[in-house]
Amino acid sequence: MTDWIDILQWPAMVLTIAASWLVGSTRHERRSRGFWVFLVSNGLWVAWGWHSGASALVVLQIGLAVMNVRGLTKAEDAAGSKA
Repeated sequence: MTDWIDILQWPAMVLTIAASWLVGSTRHERRSRGFWVFLVSNGLWVAWGWHSGASALVVLQIGLAVMNVRGLTKAEDAAGSKA
């Protein structure tokens, strides 16, 4: 029987693809939503990687989450300076 946490890789993958699509949007709301979806996918990948013993994946996802937060704050700063 497959361990339930092994299934996390599939929603993580779907969310990562959806987030990539959203971040590529020209609409600010979609790009912002994409950053949050990326963070959720990072969390799912970390949970799956931790369980699976994939240390490099866990470190990668933490690094990507930090870059996502950085990108979100920079995007909000840029939007605020335009207003």
